Amino acid sequence: MGFLGILVQVTWVAVMLSELAAAAIAFPIAKPHCPDKCGDVEIPYPFGLTNGCSIDRNFLVNCTNSFGPTQPIILGGLTATHFSLEGQANVLAYMAKDCYKQGVLDPDLSIWTSVYLNSGPNFTVSSTQNKFVVVGCDTYAYLNTQQDKGNFSTGCVSVCENTWYIVNGSCSGVGCCQVDIPNGMNYVTLESLSFSNHAKVGAFNPCGYAFISQQTKFNFSIDSLQSLQHQKEMPLVLDWAIGTETCKDVVNKSSYTCGGNSTCIDSDNGSGYRCKCMEGYQGNPYLHLGCQDINECENSNHCKLPGQKCINGLGNFTCSCIKGYHLDVSAGICVTNQSSRLVTLLVGIGISFMVALVCSSWLYLIVKKRQLIKLKQRFFEQNGGLILQQKLSKQENSAETTKIFTMKELKKATNNYDETLIIGQGGFGTVYKGILSNNRIVAIKKSKIGDESQIEQFINEVVVLSKLIIGMWLNY
Repeated sequence: MGFLGILVQVTWVAVMLSELAAAAIAFPIAKPHCPDKCGDVEIPYPFGLTNGCSIDRNFLVNCTNSFGPTQPIILGGLTATHFSLEGQANVLAYMAKDCYKQGVLDPDLSIWTSVYLNSGPNFTVSSTQNKFVVVGCDTYAYLNTQQDKGNFSTGCVSVCENTWYIVNGSCSGVGCCQVDIPNGMNYVTLESLSFSNHAKVGAFNPCGYAFISQQTKFNFSIDSLQSLQHQKEMPLVLDWAIGTETCKDVVNKSSYTCGGNSTCIDSDNGSGYRCKCMEGYQGNPYLHLGCQDINECENSNHCKLPGQKCINGLGNFTCSCIKGYHLDVSAGICVTNQSSRLVTLLVGIGISFMVALVCSSWLYLIVKKRQLIKLKQRFFEQNGGLILQQKLSKQENSAETTKIFTMKELKKATNNYDETLIIGQGGFGTVYKGILSNNRIVAIKKSKIGDESQIEQFINEVVVLSKLIIGMWLNY
């Protein structure tokens, strides 16, 4: 095979791959070998244009150009403009209107004074998307419906002698009134009637109109009083569902039509059920393999944090960390390895600082304690403590008669030198009655010497008193 042949083959493979990629994005909507369009309108299954292409005859669509451009016609003669797999169909329906010339019914414009809408057993007029609207200044209209549990009617009245009180964009009762649509309506009759044949208002409002309209498609204005006489149809929305059974009743039957990767939803407007693709899948849930996995990673809102990459899965996706990043479990984000080392370094520095702080504090306390001990020793020597020890050591039995107490012990013995415990005053201090921890009663003399030359005389006095077993206090 020559180079040209290889090039052609590679190009053909590339084209095949691109077509497969395009097919994966453009999900099929109709059954295999069935047309999926009528004019510009897509026809998704369960609808179909021929026998065998729709789920049953109730969903068979007639593609015709009898009314102009090619349009699909569903049951009841309603022209469809859009089919939604979410269970709705947009259609055009005739309005009812009665028009008059000089008080006489105009047959050319009033052939639809009563309109009958037959949407079929699987279709109901959407109660959430539509309103029953009546337009006119000499008009009253009825909406009649036939249902299995009985028939009922509702209506609306609009009367006005002029346009003074009409507000553009408002359908609140003057020139235009509207009412909600009841649930479950399959068969509907609309009637438009006049109180006085528009005799008084014919100049600005020759007709009365009654129709069901999609809420977002009709905006009332003063011009509507005349312009609607030249309009035949109004857009409305139909809800549709499969069969008459609920999901619970049909899910295990052969007639169940929801395909793979889909779920069943009960209809909220009438009977029957609908199908919906599960989360993470798209396509036509009514086809056997209609719901296909989508690539969530094509959504730019997924995994957009720094260091993240998106990994697509069946019906879901996961966010992973790219090379050079790792998952921070506590924060749930991807962080760089350098950031991790930096964090580790900062943590190490913090711990080292705390250890250094504790050690320095401990050393500081040791130094301060040693300084305090030295200071106490200096005060002890300065206040004659060393002289006292030397003199007491020369006395016989001094250990039995004399003991040097700390300041804390003397304060406790004298109740912090309570004045009520004073038993005498001397030249060198005050004598207190003291009670030691062993309940022994002693005399404690607190020095008030201001001149260091008198310290030795005070010590001599203490030595003499020690023979009488007297406790003393040293100011250290």
